[in-house]
Formats: sequence, C-alpha cells, structure tokens
Amino acid sequence: MQPSLPHALEMTQDQRELDLLFDPSFIPESARQQLDADLTIRPLASTDHSRGHFDLLSILTIAPPVSPIVYAKTFRNLQSCPNTYFTVVIVSKQTDQLVACGSIIVERKFTRAAGMIGHIEDIAVSKSMQGRKLGLKIINTLEGIGRAMGCYKIILDCNKENIPFYEKCGFKHKEYQMVRYMEDPPVDHPPTPSKL
Repeated sequence: MQPSLPHALEMTQDQRELDLLFDPSFIPESARQQLDADLTIRPLASTDHSRGHFDLLSILTIAPPVSPIVYAKTFRNLQSCPNTYFTVVIVSKQTDQLVACGSIIVERKFTRAAGMIGHIEDIAVSKSMQGRKLGLKIINTLEGIGRAMGCYKIILDCNKENIPFYEKCGFKHKEYQMVRYMEDPPVDHPPTPSKL
C-alpha cells in the first residue's frame, strides 16, 4: 500500500544514487521542512553501515558492528518485506554521517478488522546533535508513515527515564512489557498458572 500523501518527499539526486530501504515518498514533506539546512532526512540506505549507523545504535544498547556483508544481507531481508520496515535516518550534509535514526515496523493483525499496528523501535540521536529536537522529528516522521499506512495505533517500549520525552510526543503509558531472552536458561519449574 503506497500512502497518499499530498506533500510526499521528492527524491533528491543523492537519494536516487542510493539503494534505499523504502520509497522516500512515504516520508512526509513536512519532515524535511522542519529540519535545519545542514541536515537531510531519508530512508536507511544499504551503505549506511559506513555512515555511522552502529555508532548511533550503540547509544541505545549493545550494538557491536557487523561486517558490511552481514549488514547488506540484513538490509536485503528487511527490504524483501515491502511496506513493513521503515527505518528513517537524519544525515549531516557536511559529514555525510547519520546523526539520528528510528524505525517503525508495521504489523498486520487479524484483530481490529485486519488492522495494522506500528511498532516504533531504535530511536537514537547522536550526542553531538542532542538538543536540536531530532528525536521528536524522527518520532513525528514515523508517526506520519504509520498514519499513511493505516495503522490504528502506534506503540513503543522505552525505559523509565525516557517516559517524559515520549509523553511530550503524545504517547501515554499503557500496560506492561514482558521479555524472555533466549540465552537465559530454560525454566525448570512449571510456570505460574494463568487464565490463558
């Protein structure tokens, strides 16, 4: 499904030369207009491994760099699922390095009349760019993509310290997150009974 955005972002010459994760027309024109002149916004490119993508991701979590071959393979896997993975990056025009990034993953559901949910992930802003509201601009862009795709809600997980930021972005606290890491040892006792 291609969004019907009246002011969709036009591809620049530089973007035409890049192998992008998705069509830039998914990015609202307003996203580019909100940026300072020294920055540009676009979809993730297959060559962003060399533009500091892992430097940004390491701000969030353990993100050891992978080889360019593994990066390209992962990029191709994401790209092979059209209208699902939307990673947006903000790039410094001066250095051609990524200074902010974030993703929205569109999940198709059987519930809600076969509705769609957007999952926001991996919002990161370079320490040198913090204070310029790039995180907010990434969130607004991802929300615009989610709306254009027809998502009935957009959700995200964050740590407690980031709750005030996401509240300023219009999100509200709802329910709880649970996690089970696969490297954890198996549970050797029966789980607590539940109503499920």
